[in-house]
Amino acid sequence: MDHSMKPPPAAGAAASSSRRWVLATSMCSLACLFLLSAGYRPLQPRTAAAWDRFSRVQQKAAPSPPPPLAPRGSSPHAAPAPDAISPSAGGGPADYWSPEDEEDAGPPAPAPAPAPSEEAGEDDGDAQCDLFDGEWVEEPAGYGYPLYDAAECPFLSDQVACRRNGRPDSGYERWRWQPRGCSGRTRLGGAEALELCRNKRVVLVGDSLNRNMWESLACILYAAVPDRSRTRIVDDAGSEYRIFRAMDYNCSVEFFWSPFLVKLETKDDRTKALMLDQLPPMMQRALCADVLIFNTGHWWTHTGKLRAWDHLEWDGKMVQMAGEEAFDGALRTWARWVDYNIDPSRTRVFFRSVSPEHKRCIFRTTVEKTLPTTLSLTPFLLSCSINWCYNQTAPISKGNIAPWFPKSLINIIEKNIKKMKTPIIYMNITRLSELRIDAHPSIYTITREGKPLSKEQMQQPLTYSDCSHWCLPGLPDTWNVLLFNFLIRPLPSI
Repeated sequence: MDHSMKPPPAAGAAASSSRRWVLATSMCSLACLFLLSAGYRPLQPRTAAAWDRFSRVQQKAAPSPPPPLAPRGSSPHAAPAPDAISPSAGGGPADYWSPEDEEDAGPPAPAPAPAPSEEAGEDDGDAQCDLFDGEWVEEPAGYGYPLYDAAECPFLSDQVACRRNGRPDSGYERWRWQPRGCSGRTRLGGAEALELCRNKRVVLVGDSLNRNMWESLACILYAAVPDRSRTRIVDDAGSEYRIFRAMDYNCSVEFFWSPFLVKLETKDDRTKALMLDQLPPMMQRALCADVLIFNTGHWWTHTGKLRAWDHLEWDGKMVQMAGEEAFDGALRTWARWVDYNIDPSRTRVFFRSVSPEHKRCIFRTTVEKTLPTTLSLTPFLLSCSINWCYNQTAPISKGNIAPWFPKSLINIIEKNIKKMKTPIIYMNITRLSELRIDAHPSIYTITREGKPLSKEQMQQPLTYSDCSHWCLPGLPDTWNVLLFNFLIRPLPSI
């Protein structure tokens, strides 16, 4: 369950500056839309000077710097045909997918492959380095982890500020992910991250777990800015649109709330329709970004009162389909939008895999047709797991982990990414995050009303534990370190 919270204003942030920045962002998006509608699609690769400058900084800091990593799926990008229909983003139904579309023949496409290093001269193990295969290593206190102090991040939300909410231990902040055979590539400081973000616009789109990642990234950058009065935080409509800016670096990190990636619309009768063939209008504001990071998944598994929609729609009409079919249709709509609108010679696109939960009990849902256009979803208890986040202080080091998220939905995500023309870097953080049973807020979080849990509520962990989100500083910092490992490599020529 997501609890959207407004962060307190950053030091030096003025309301007028916030309004100017929102206006400037909107104007940039309008300009991009105008150019795209006029047929302009830049195909010349951008200069890699900023990336090369960071590489030189690394070379001075370490005698043998790690080689850069290649993004996955670096196949050439095919531009849309001149008569192609632009996929919809709030401007009407998209005509490229319908529930009647049949799946391609043959077995499902394999999952996106890891992104090994391509640099010659390294030993065989390092040449085949997979950033997502490794182990957690505890760092000594004061040895680089955590990457920032929560007290130094004024816009860190109360929901994930675990120490502020009374968590007594701090060891969860000092675990570093060490990929097998990857040398020291997962060591990255805030100054290096700022240099990578120079003259860049980074946009995260998705649910509260991507907001968790945004807060982590903003805190890493904010803590490293020499003059913090030269930063801005914009909070537009709660947590639906948030921006952090480091003005002297011309660096912005933005978050757009879109838990399904497709449009959720409230009708005149107050019912909610999930429109599988349309993206929300705000998606157009994500154009012109240098880095795009998407995620979805958690909200598709909600049932009963937690489910966000009342019915499904396509082309303005109610449709009936199973949950997996609807999820596949939404992913296909998103994929077509990316393929049509994003120029990979100027924008890197990431998809972050499902962030695991460590809840006490796991439920599954039965689906029953009650009306011609209505499906009744009934949850029932499947099992209760020992992998529960309550009172945990160390990662899982051995033993089996029971995946809570349906494997079929993960297969749908990976299949659609594999079919896309645009190169997508698949950040498969699921397994490494599954080990971090200790890194959730648990009872050190807030209520839906935004208040810290009372002593009585803390004594009811089955009811109040948050085993979905992650404490900050904490695990999402590792996700961002891995993100920057991909950003070190200059954009390929398309």
